Amino acid sequence: MRAIVYNEYGAPEVLHIEEMAKPAPKPNEVLVKVKAASVNYGDLLARKFRFVSRKEFDMLGIFWLLAKVSFGLKKPRITVLGSEFSGIVESVGINVSKYKPGDSVFGYLGQNMGAYAEYITIPEKGVMSTKPANITYEEAAVIPYGAVLAINLLRKMNIKPGQKVLIIGASGGIGSFAVQIAKNSGAEVTGVCSTQRVEYVKSLGADKVIDYSNEDFTRNGETYDLIFDVLGRSSFASCKSSLKPAGRILYASFKTQKLLQSFWNRKMVCAIAPGSVGDFLLVKELIEVGKIKAGLDKIFSMDQAAEAHRYVEEGKSQGKIAIRID
Repeated sequence: MRAIVYNEYGAPEVLHIEEMAKPAPKPNEVLVKVKAASVNYGDLLARKFRFVSRKEFDMLGIFWLLAKVSFGLKKPRITVLGSEFSGIVESVGINVSKYKPGDSVFGYLGQNMGAYAEYITIPEKGVMSTKPANITYEEAAVIPYGAVLAINLLRKMNIKPGQKVLIIGASGGIGSFAVQIAKNSGAEVTGVCSTQRVEYVKSLGADKVIDYSNEDFTRNGETYDLIFDVLGRSSFASCKSSLKPAGRILYASFKTQKLLQSFWNRKMVCAIAPGSVGDFLLVKELIEVGKIKAGLDKIFSMDQAAEAHRYVEEGKSQGKIAIRID
């Protein structure tokens, strides 16, 4: 089978096509012929992880260290990227009863990755489900990670109809789905993003969009029940005046200082969200009733993998990016 491989850390050009052995499913696994995979932040980070310092890493230092060991210190141990996928079940292990050959599926592989290949295996109980009929394979491939994390994190905050929610990083992999999920919860949603992605965030259903290069939300006099900072770049001190008396700020990415602050400051919440099958099935339901959309911007071929990574890395994307595995 063909796969997009990288054998050294570096720029997008390290990605290239190689022939690899086609995997065979174990008794409890499903073999999927991949139709599409996504290009997300995790793929970009993993591709150049040797050069990512602890300071640049958006999470706790211990996570950075564990990731260094997991991905490889000098050379990548995981040589095929891609954590989100869609495709068709090719065959199943002898103990599998949930899926059958020919089923259209989509799912999330986590940090084991591997979706940039023509075939993958995944446990029957993994984060996977049949693909909704109302979306394409490319759309299905860019949804799982961001939507699962967004739905899990926002559930912790118990959003109620009529509340005001501000999402910092509203155009990103998690933020774009957070906008849609918060809106579907009945909240008034304001998104914060760059100039070139204002229209994209509006298309997701945001009631208001703030271009951070032209406006500082901490100085406009607005207050919110929830501020969701996806990348954890803002400080509580700067956001405090933008919170209502009972308002809180949720960090999906955080350093040790923020985590320690959250232990005594009830207005701060630092949370991570593991990918779960239950949350993934909720995402599927929202897709099927039209409450979540992919926001797909562009589709690249396998041979254009480096170009796809460069397109995202340079900030050119106006939504999600898929790689068609053909």
